[in-house]
Amino acid sequence: MRELRAYANQNSIVLPALKPWLYASGSLTQQLTDLAGGVFKVQPIQEHYQRLSRVDSRWMNMPHQHTSWVRESYLYGCDAEPWVKAKSIFPILSLQRRARLFKHIGKKPIGWFLFQRTNPICQRRVILLEDGWTRQSCYTWHGCKFIVQETFLPAFEQFIQQKIKQ
Repeated sequence: MRELRAYANQNSIVLPALKPWLYASGSLTQQLTDLAGGVFKVQPIQEHYQRLSRVDSRWMNMPHQHTSWVRESYLYGCDAEPWVKAKSIFPILSLQRRARLFKHIGKKPIGWFLFQRTNPICQRRVILLEDGWTRQSCYTWHGCKFIVQETFLPAFEQFIQQKIKQ
């Protein structure tokens, strides 16, 4: 269960400027685009199939032996460095229904489809992973369940800190 292991160190306190981002509702895609003055880019890292972890399967109330399709990508704002490392986990059962469109979106952000004329049900948890503070959201969208994990990287934390100083 490595993905849920919190990493405690002297820097494990959430920056006050980051808290609103960890707990914000709605489309992170839109929020980052607004912050970056209209600039936003998705850079896929990898897409693959894997078995659901026990933690994720319990959260989505699905058998852990089910296979899922995983999409990992970096999200960029107006900086050269990525702001967010995103990981989306779609159980095969969801991909056999309306969520199948997410498997073919390429460099388009999931948020553009997820929040288009809908307000999906969302359960959220915030944890500290190796790469940084992370929000994990379990969405129910048109009867499909899936997880979107967004880790805020150091470049984003630096950007929002500088924004506050201005």
